[in-house]
Amino acid sequence: MRYIKRLIEKEIMKASRSFPALLVTGPRRAGKTTLLKKLFPGASYYLLEDPDEISRIKADPRSFVEEIKTPVILDEIQNVPSLFNYLRTLIDKNPRKFGQWYFTGSQDASLMKGVSESMAGRVAVFHLLPFSCRETDRVSIFHGGFPEVLLKPKAASIWFRSYIQTYLERDVRSISAIKDISVFRRFLTLLASRSGTVLNKTDIAAPLGISVPTLTEWINILEITGQIIVVPPFYENFGKRLIKSPKIYFADSGLVSYLLGIDTQGDLRKSTFFGQIFEGFVASEVIKHQINNGRRRQIYYFRDQQGLEVDFIIPAAGGKLLIIEAKAVRTVRPQMAMPMNKLSRAISRYKTEKYVVCLNPPEAAKKGFYSLAPGVKAVPVAEMMDRIMG
Repeated sequence: MRYIKRLIEKEIMKASRSFPALLVTGPRRAGKTTLLKKLFPGASYYLLEDPDEISRIKADPRSFVEEIKTPVILDEIQNVPSLFNYLRTLIDKNPRKFGQWYFTGSQDASLMKGVSESMAGRVAVFHLLPFSCRETDRVSIFHGGFPEVLLKPKAASIWFRSYIQTYLERDVRSISAIKDISVFRRFLTLLASRSGTVLNKTDIAAPLGISVPTLTEWINILEITGQIIVVPPFYENFGKRLIKSPKIYFADSGLVSYLLGIDTQGDLRKSTFFGQIFEGFVASEVIKHQINNGRRRQIYYFRDQQGLEVDFIIPAAGGKLLIIEAKAVRTVRPQMAMPMNKLSRAISRYKTEKYVVCLNPPEAAKKGFYSLAPGVKAVPVAEMMDRIMG
């Protein structure tokens, strides 16, 4: 598979001219190492995963740091967070020498603790997610965006099975002392079935036989390792009584399809979970767009206690709100615009733009961007970012 340009490249290159160090975090196998090697081909490279190598570094970190030739890529640096103290000393000797240290890591929590304590002001931090629709048309709702799945889609189920095993054995166990991994596996599947619904912790914890605090910890693990997206309710009530719990989506639609036992694209279309998975796909594409363009990560949903619900609210430039409904259909109808129009009428201090994001219609019937109802436009998901987000 030839290298596919990542949209975040521009932001990373800009930062490399202004910061001594860069950190790229994100879920395992999202393409962090490939990206840095492509952007900085002259950099030396160290993979900090081999147990013997990690032991050697921990025994004598100063010698390891002093033998490094910069610029350098230190891959999976969360395995040796103590290095940050020594790297800070070297960086401070030449604070105006930019673009010398490039780090990757799969666990935001441990990494960010080291960064905040030792590297504040010295490192630019980026978050890389799997491929987006704007980066390659190989991305799909069924396969998701992980590079290796797109390279060999026929082996997707094998890859996802191995990915989950690796994730459980490495990332999860390195963060939390989970005693029964089999229960955590069931938790993943159960949470996948609740994707796109308002989070009810008791409803999930009870069948697993775990406490709500334990469930909260497990959800936090999934979030900090980049596996799920937590979408909070919009922070203004517009005079309404709001639901205050967040919604949970898996960040990769291919992974959630696998967890739910969906084996083919045809099975996905017939699945009762299709609408929820499509919603998550739209949320993930929005967040990828924001991150790749150096913007704040902002996505919310709206639901009040009277039942008015809108899938997503996204703050945009100029004090504007984008109001979006995600519909897993090829044919959209004017009544789909009703919740958005009702919410829009309750908003007085914001300008709003309203969209129904739908499945891509067949080529012969493709209309692209068109008016669905007064003030509401419909747009196929493949064109969503270009036409809505800019």
